[in-house]
Amino acid sequence: MNERWADTRRWAIRGTGSYLPDRRVGSEELSRELGLAPGWIQERTGILARHVAGPGQAASDLAAGAARRALRAAGLDAADVGLIVLGTSTPDELGPSTACRVQAQLGAANAAAFDVAAACTGFLYGLQSAVGWLATQRGSSPYALVIGVEVYSRFLDPGDRATAALFGDGAAAAVVGPVAPEYGISALSIGSDGTRAGDVLIPAGGSRSPATPETVAALGHTIHMDGRAVRDFITGVFPRLVDRAAADAAVKPSDFAIVVPHQPNPRLVASLAPEAGLRPEQLVIAGQDVGNIGAASLPYALDQAVRTRGVEPGELVLLAGFGAGLTWGHAVLTWPPPLT
Repeated sequence: MNERWADTRRWAIRGTGSYLPDRRVGSEELSRELGLAPGWIQERTGILARHVAGPGQAASDLAAGAARRALRAAGLDAADVGLIVLGTSTPDELGPSTACRVQAQLGAANAAAFDVAAACTGFLYGLQSAVGWLATQRGSSPYALVIGVEVYSRFLDPGDRATAALFGDGAAAAVVGPVAPEYGISALSIGSDGTRAGDVLIPAGGSRSPATPETVAALGHTIHMDGRAVRDFITGVFPRLVDRAAADAAVKPSDFAIVVPHQPNPRLVASLAPEAGLRPEQLVIAGQDVGNIGAASLPYALDQAVRTRGVEPGELVLLAGFGAGLTWGHAVLTWPPPLT
């Protein structure tokens, strides 16, 4: 590790990137397929469209595409990466890790690689893992790739409007690296409540309920979700995350230049801004164009903010995630200047 950074132990996002499959399915088209009235999906969720992976296109393919764009934005090569952490609920296989597949596609021969399974909070769990690794490594590259990716379309019951209307496919990534001590991550926290693991899950395919003709026939390999329980969780957890993050960073919610939340239902999350002490313009909402892309939702919205609004050095950015497990987390970043 460069001695300049050895004593600061401060880390920042140095580049972002995202990747969506080519096929785009509009909500009006999907409403017709589900037998819903025109405008039903958009009115309840705010989602206009989602993207669907092509035949033979796996999570690692989407993730590698996003990772290449994040590396390009950071001005780095795959050889500069010391770690790849990938969050997903829809891996290429049960094993090995999809991160290892991505490592091979990128040619990142110097990187260690592993997955984290924290559902829609996977990017923040990955960020926590990357920061911990970077802060303790010596002699390795001081750059990590954190990726969120989902190919939910392979795990949906096409007749279940509660899930088919929400989920899409996509990937997003961030390069994490060293930064001067006045920038970087100043507060990072994750949490979980395993007593509510049944609120959202894919019940079959693991060691508890291995694949059989019966589990396939019963659609056990598709996403099952208690919509009311999930809505109540989102409504309660998002304002609490904003409040805790502001307290951890010793700022007020109004001090954040942008707040990037996970957005399983963009309309619902946007409606929570006043309760969270936020102005509507502080929220970065991008889910209307992609639906719920799980572990990729939060980094995708961040990448869109970087590329459209822009984030100035010194601005405070809040990342707030929540998902199945149940899991949640937040990160406060003082945005750094570009790498030179």
